[in-house]
Amino acid sequence: MLKGKVVAITGGAGLIGGSFSRVVVKNGGKVIIGDIAIDKGEELQDELGIDNVIFIKVNTSDVTSIDNFLKKGEERFGKIDSAVHCAYPRSDQWGASFEELKMEGLKDDLFHQLGGAILFSQRLVLYFRKQGYGNLIHVSSIQGVFPPKFDHYQGTAMGSPIEYSAIKSGIVSITRYLAKYCKDQNIRVNCISPGGILDGQPKVFLEKYNSACSSKGMMDSQDLNGTIVYLLSSFSQYVNGQNIIIDDGWSL
Repeated sequence: MLKGKVVAITGGAGLIGGSFSRVVVKNGGKVIIGDIAIDKGEELQDELGIDNVIFIKVNTSDVTSIDNFLKKGEERFGKIDSAVHCAYPRSDQWGASFEELKMEGLKDDLFHQLGGAILFSQRLVLYFRKQGYGNLIHVSSIQGVFPPKFDHYQGTAMGSPIEYSAIKSGIVSITRYLAKYCKDQNIRVNCISPGGILDGQPKVFLEKYNSACSSKGMMDSQDLNGTIVYLLSSFSQYVNGQNIIIDDGWSL
């Protein structure tokens, strides 16, 4: 479905981004893996093969770094058809309760996550305009659309930071804004909002979370692959400005 497509993925060596990188290659595409984690990026490049991917360290809060990422990716593969923004930088304060929030950590998270999403979008829109077409996909969360189910966190050390909801709802708004802003420019902008992804959560949390879902419960990162392949492919050519929720019915 993606033969001949070149996709740039930020956070491309992470839990979700790494899964996206693998499925793009599996479907015949090439990937420009962008990540701050050099070891993970180089390991994934070795796994998928230098003919299929290139790893480039990128800081999505820095214009020079983003532009370098795009430039080197284009030099390697000749073009960039699509970009997926999965980068998820977090401050040392990340995960603090609402009552314990400090301004410095809050500023860092809003700047690097929400500001980074805006800045990355800016550089991609400029690149796509020059190229004559493009496809940008953001990754938000169900908690950017719905409030957390706070009772699910009882009995655990986990929480759902208020800034996470603010950032992820902002990413949905960025998507809709840009889809409208880029009207008639042959640039599509969409978003996916996954539910929880398995990553070592405690049993007590998973039992409560899964009880709110329709069948499987909390998903593996690979469960998002069908949606991302669809949005990257020509089958979604008339899908624009949409936020697709993938949560096994958690939000019902």
